[in-house]
Amino acid sequence: MKKNPFLNAVIATAYIIGIVNVVNFTTHMGEDGAGNSVLMPMAMISLFTLSAAVMGYLFLYGPIELYIAGQKKEAVQFFLKTVFTFAITTSILFVFLWNSFGVMK
Repeated sequence: MKKNPFLNAVIATAYIIGIVNVVNFTTHMGEDGAGNSVLMPMAMISLFTLSAAVMGYLFLYGPIELYIAGQKKEAVQFFLKTVFTFAITTSILFVFLWNSFGVMK
């Protein structure tokens, strides 16, 4: 992973968008009741675990690597830049959501 907190935050947002699209697609595929099996909770818990691992890597790997190298200030700045950029992308998604409900019209 490149040491770019902005890229990490954008990749995290793209990952979430991709997962939502896959879940949305598979939800419509399972409208015949196939989603009512024991496999659905297993798949959702597995997806949650995978997402925690991916987000942990995107948000924490770079800062931990810097921290271990003795660059504590840079580690904190890297982490905060990633979180701040992710907060901006999340805010943009909420603006689109609110706009789609007519709140911003």
